[in-house]
Amino acid sequence: MSEEITTWPELAISLYDKLTGRGAEITYEFEQLDIYVPSKVEDNPKMAKWTLNGILKIRTRDTGTA
Repeated sequence: MSEEITTWPELAISLYDKLTGRGAEITYEFEQLDIYVPSKVEDNPKMAKWTLNGILKIRTRDTGTA
């Protein structure tokens, strides 16, 4: 019986697990993606704004060890 995927993180993990070791490449391309990163773990922290423009590639490969 297969598990039902109900969230985006579960989908990403499932996809990555299936592609790992198969020479797969996952590519994410960002255009003006703004991320606000908290400076501390507390209520109402100051936020740093990070803007991503470009490509992030995640590559997997099979090392051939068994």
